[in-house]
Amino acid sequence: MIPLFIYLAIFTGSFILIRVGLRRLRERHDFTSLKTVTFGDESAVRADRAASIISILAIFLLWGAFTGSKWVPVHAPGPFTGEAQFTYTVEGPDGARDDATVFARVNPVGESAPAPDAEPGAGFARNDVVAVSAWRSVLVTWDDNDDISRADGARIVAIEGAPVEAGSTVETQAGRVTVTSRGTLNYSPPRGLQMEPIWLPPPEAVVARVVEIAATGYQNFTLWEHLGWSLFRVIAGFVLGALVGIPLGYAMGLSDWFRGWFDPIVEFMRPVPPLALIPLVIIWAGIGEAGKIILLFLAALWIMTIAARAGVSGVAISKVHAAYSLGASKWQILRHVIMPNSLPEIFTGARVAMGVCWGTVVAAELVAAEKGAGMMIMVASRFQLTDVVIMGIILIGVIGYGIDILMRMAEKWLVPWKGRV
Repeated sequence: MIPLFIYLAIFTGSFILIRVGLRRLRERHDFTSLKTVTFGDESAVRADRAASIISILAIFLLWGAFTGSKWVPVHAPGPFTGEAQFTYTVEGPDGARDDATVFARVNPVGESAPAPDAEPGAGFARNDVVAVSAWRSVLVTWDDNDDISRADGARIVAIEGAPVEAGSTVETQAGRVTVTSRGTLNYSPPRGLQMEPIWLPPPEAVVARVVEIAATGYQNFTLWEHLGWSLFRVIAGFVLGALVGIPLGYAMGLSDWFRGWFDPIVEFMRPVPPLALIPLVIIWAGIGEAGKIILLFLAALWIMTIAARAGVSGVAISKVHAAYSLGASKWQILRHVIMPNSLPEIFTGARVAMGVCWGTVVAAELVAAEKGAGMMIMVASRFQLTDVVIMGIILIGVIGYGIDILMRMAEKWLVPWKGRV
């Protein structure tokens, strides 16, 4: 939650700085600037490049700060390492009490220094020593070296002077100490605010993994083969979905018979997640490439159908009437009125469908895939190789974003009238 609040604070501060402080320096003089009404006009809204850069830098800064990265200048408090101690009170069966101290050495991750040396002390409760790694906990069987053990009726009644019983937890300066149900102590040193590398590695670890896999490959295939096969599957599934979905959407938008016939099917399948179709696809198409492409085809089909249908429904009827009054045939109306005016909706649907396909490729490659970005992610997750998982996610996101940029450029080139008519 803390990184989220920091990110929101950066967003708010950047918004005020750019919108208020630099507005005059960043005024545009183009088609959009000539409009008298811009609020609510989607064509007048363009991505603020400064905001994009600050957003990416903020995410990178938070990632590095909360993973102890060497690439960022500031860090969140990390886990405690070094020597610490806490005191507990033992009560014997006769009611007598004695204090003892646990001396702990907390080692950095990957190191294994022994427990510290300590004098046993004078009373019937003797001092204890333990060694533990950062982000881990250790069980302290405090009575192993005592004159009176738990079997004799001894029990811990206080930690750092705070009364405890079985199941109690006390936060000390040395860390968290819990009395287990068996009367032993479970000691966890302070974890700080940084993430453990097994859950979230620092950026340099992910970059190093990219370089390593790009050079040596992963699971018998190069990185480029993995990405190439994922890209091929996504594009093949998307193209097939568009080739079927766009004509079907046009038919549903132009014919009440097609609308009535296919509307229940489309509306029924649209909310069904592609993941739910995996068992059925395996039964129908097996575990080969055909099954993966069919799953991605179904992921794109319904989105493209609805986008094309919405594009037809959104054509201004005045344009159709004007074409009829000029003597246009139905084919000419379809070719020169409906298709051009529906293209913006279709391109929007295509961008959504491509995103869904990229999100589904991981599931598609669960079906006995030997290569692919999704396959890398799933295999790495089984061995808790978080750096490989994050690497795969970033690469999928970068490629998906690149495809989206290409589709935006194609839309700008093929539909230059979007937002102007």
